[in-house]
Amino acid sequence: MSVVDAHQHFWNLETGTYPWLTPEHGPIHRTFEPDELIPQLAAAGVDRTVLVQSMDSYADTDAMLAQADAHDFVGAVVGWVPLHRPEEAAEALARHRAHPKFAGIRHLIHDEPDPDWLLQDTVIEGLGLLAEAGLPFDVVAVLPRHLEHIPVLAERVPGLRMVIDHLAKPPIREKGWEPWASLIARAAEYPQVHAKVSGLNTAADPLTWSAADLRPYVEHALEVFGPDRLMFGSDWPVALLAGDYAQVWRETGVLLSGLSEAERAAVLGGTATRFYDLPETPDA
Repeated sequence: MSVVDAHQHFWNLETGTYPWLTPEHGPIHRTFEPDELIPQLAAAGVDRTVLVQSMDSYADTDAMLAQADAHDFVGAVVGWVPLHRPEEAAEALARHRAHPKFAGIRHLIHDEPDPDWLLQDTVIEGLGLLAEAGLPFDVVAVLPRHLEHIPVLAERVPGLRMVIDHLAKPPIREKGWEPWASLIARAAEYPQVHAKVSGLNTAADPLTWSAADLRPYVEHALEVFGPDRLMFGSDWPVALLAGDYAQVWRETGVLLSGLSEAERAAVLGGTATRFYDLPETPDA
């Protein structure tokens, strides 16, 4: 089984611009590059990763593609194009798709002042370009409103494959349930919609969390999506706000321990391999 971490980031504060990343973010307000992650992947037995954008900029995407060129463990890159400017987005997609590891698009919709940013006609047109190109869209759903958009997008852009990052950040710390549970179940009714079991530690109590805190939310996701539409992601280095890579990996193993070998293999690699069109085996 090839193990895939379907959600991790790099950033360099000396060469890149990340306005959201302020000193208030404490341990992650610094540069993170591959040399720091490689031994942690080896310790966990992770073969490949999906490197995901951290800023809505061409510079961030170009930096990620350069990292993918330099490191075989980066199996795919989820970059950025200006979806709200479809003509420019089409040109950028043509340019990015020349890279063999370019595998999808994300936009930091949770940083947009308009919570309905995704439903603008120009953005819908931009998402249509992704569908035509066979490229998936990572949805950063952090508000209930963002989850409400997913069935709308599934209807308006039926060819678009989507993955909900971080299970849409369920209210773990508050031990809440609704409207998250109903909204994610509604999104899961569309077979083109997937989700990432990632970033859950930072939705829980950062000091005391364990698999037990995450279990109700992951079990609900397994029920509505099934293992074949779920994928593990570390969300490193954001994960350092509530633990570390080893803890996320260990507690994820606890969460998945009740699944069959085939089901675990799907969540820990098979789903991501298929969704992002990764080679079946990593490069030598």
